[in-house]
Amino acid sequence: MRLAYGLAAAVAVTAFATTAEAACPDWRAAPSFGQITLNAGFLPDPYRRRVTAGGGNNLAACSNWNGWIAVRPDFDLRYSAGGYKLTIAIESSVDTILLINAPDGQWYYNDDSANYGLGASYTFNNPQSGLYDIWIGTYNRASGIPANLIITEQ
Repeated sequence: MRLAYGLAAAVAVTAFATTAEAACPDWRAAPSFGQITLNAGFLPDPYRRRVTAGGGNNLAACSNWNGWIAVRPDFDLRYSAGGYKLTIAIESSVDTILLINAPDGQWYYNDDSANYGLGASYTFNNPQSGLYDIWIGTYNRASGIPANLIITEQ
């Protein structure tokens, strides 16, 4: 069951503001850049998709995290798990952030990544099957920034 306003990352839990003024992420909205269904062991691995990063909504207005996002998810991943870790990452020339609503309704956030520099990534060591709503934001206010979404089990 999805939780509309619960937010967890690693060990921190943050509640989203519920006011319309906050323009918080809405996991119920249709994704801006499409969706894909992938089963464990998918090929080719990694899956890549050109997207744009950023948005006009300050994530700090409704959470303890920084970054600028769109209200709608940028991409939806329907994933069938099966013994592999799952990494969702962003490659871009600017400082990006990644926000993911996992199948259990928990929220995961990353700013900079050791493997992707200023790009963000999050690895689920024991991923769940189901819908992953993905937001690709920027740390500083910007929108329309070219980026690559990467989904891999490597």
